[in-house]
Amino acid sequence: MAEHVETSLLVIVLDTNPAQRIIIEEPSKLQHCVECVIAFANSHLMLKPINKLAVISSNTESSTFIYPSKNTNESLLGSRQRDGQYELFTHVERTVRENLQCVILNSQTPKIGTDSLIAGALAMALCYIHRLEMERAVGVKMNSRILVVTATGDSATQYMNYMNVFFTAQKQNVMIDVCSLDQDLGLLQQGCDITGGLYLRIPQFQGLLQYLLWVFLPEPPIRKKLVLPPPVKVDYRASCFCHRQLIDIGHVCSVCLSIFCRFSPICTTCHAVYKTPGPLPVKPKKKKPKLG
Repeated sequence: MAEHVETSLLVIVLDTNPAQRIIIEEPSKLQHCVECVIAFANSHLMLKPINKLAVISSNTESSTFIYPSKNTNESLLGSRQRDGQYELFTHVERTVRENLQCVILNSQTPKIGTDSLIAGALAMALCYIHRLEMERAVGVKMNSRILVVTATGDSATQYMNYMNVFFTAQKQNVMIDVCSLDQDLGLLQQGCDITGGLYLRIPQFQGLLQYLLWVFLPEPPIRKKLVLPPPVKVDYRASCFCHRQLIDIGHVCSVCLSIFCRFSPICTTCHAVYKTPGPLPVKPKKKKPKLG
């Protein structure tokens, strides 16, 4: 009987939006974040020689693969050791830095408060995972997961995109982990809870690499045996389609399941027309029979 081989695919979604609060206050934090992500990615490759890696940069304009690149195999063959570093680690570091530099130089300066396209990056990651699943050899089992590293706040305008991505990842058995650098993220908390991933808001930015290695480096089967931060209480409020605000109680379209904070006779999403409920009929009072 043939022996099954297990490999692990890690897709890192790195938020490089320069309008993030921590980057505006101290621009050097972006460089520190990139260095920590590169060290974390190389640690993942060091666990097993057959492990696979992908890194996606997400900002306000687009989401781009910064690793692997189109000429990854040729660049890897031409890589030389630097200070005794393993060739693959040198190649990962060089490729991520060069492609990320091109993305930042080609992007425009965003306005403050502009949201990053995290949902689009997650969709790209799921497509990449699906393609590798179709191309994998017989007898090879691939465990796939996604890690989001971001300091951008929640975007209610991407609510439906997030929900589609979360349930698609759940169906594909892809775990989504989130490392928040600045504030609590309600929608991404829902994604972690739906897919069985971990959500962590780091208390200190300087310890980012330690938190990445401690919480997110172990494989999902090993996490059950480790003492990890307790799960957070998930806020499952939905975002209305009219004002893009999180609400507790609202009206749901019976056709397309769109959510609205106020009643409207016509759905603005699918243009379905609702029957306006009329007044409740008044029951006639029963007359008491007269005693003979």
